Amino acid sequence: MTERRKIIIDTDPGQDDAAALMLAFASGEELEILGITTVAGNVPLRLTSRNARIVCELCGRTDIPVYEGADRPIERKLVTAEHVHGKTGLDGAELEEPTMAVQSQHAVDFIVETLRREPAGSVTLCTLGPLTNVALALKKAPDIAPRIRELVMMGGGFFEGGNITPAAEFNIYVDPQAVEVVFGAGIPVVMMPLDVTHQLLTTKARVARIASIGSRPSQVMVEWLQFFERFDEEKYGSDGGPLHDPTVIAYLLKPELFSGRHCNVEIETQSELTMGMTVVDWWRVSGREPNVQVMRGVDADGFFDLLIERFARLR
Repeated sequence: MTERRKIIIDTDPGQDDAAALMLAFASGEELEILGITTVAGNVPLRLTSRNARIVCELCGRTDIPVYEGADRPIERKLVTAEHVHGKTGLDGAELEEPTMAVQSQHAVDFIVETLRREPAGSVTLCTLGPLTNVALALKKAPDIAPRIRELVMMGGGFFEGGNITPAAEFNIYVDPQAVEVVFGAGIPVVMMPLDVTHQLLTTKARVARIASIGSRPSQVMVEWLQFFERFDEEKYGSDGGPLHDPTVIAYLLKPELFSGRHCNVEIETQSELTMGMTVVDWWRVSGREPNVQVMRGVDADGFFDLLIERFARLR
């Protein structure tokens, strides 16, 4: 067996974040989760922290420490997405409040300490929400940048446009200044934009396959997805909604599911009209150096086969 990849999951759960966490929890042969760090995004920090622990307890993974991070973006006021995820961020299923405690250490300090402790180039950062925690860690300890193996993120869009404004995807829009810090740090970055995630629809047939697993985690996930997808079904008129965040974990498990191109990506931080836009030089016309591996294609059936096979491992 190849050595397990060490990862830190930075997240703002969110039903699709919960799906990403569950995929990671079910993939212990390939992934060693060093910790989960939470950030304000889909809902405020106290709820993202709560929700991460709910998913841990649902899947019997209370051994994974959860660290609370930034409760606001670096410069901007916090924008949240209760209109998509519900008032708790995990609306759709009735679950008990978590009993596991958060760690006393701040998420930013955990990221810095872990990257300094682990062998250089051994830790991958998996970001499912705004990049505030990672940016703050890089600003506090610039020496950690060359120690990061890779940062795989869900965020951005180019041909697909935005989902919170006409130009911007939500995770980037919440804290574009943080993304600018991360993209300027020289870290290998893989970006899963809306162009990929909008190909991954939670169709009735796919949700039925999850339901057929019959376990408690799978049933809760079905209830979460049925709530989560209603917003996008109304918005796009589609059968199901896009499942964004599990793409990050799926890429680590089966990178062959995805295809893309190494591009220069710049972040708009000045214009209110296009704030948070990911300016992707897909056709390499700017002359700027590529800094991000931008994914555009995905094997949707292969992705859901992986997701459902792994969900079936959770009992």
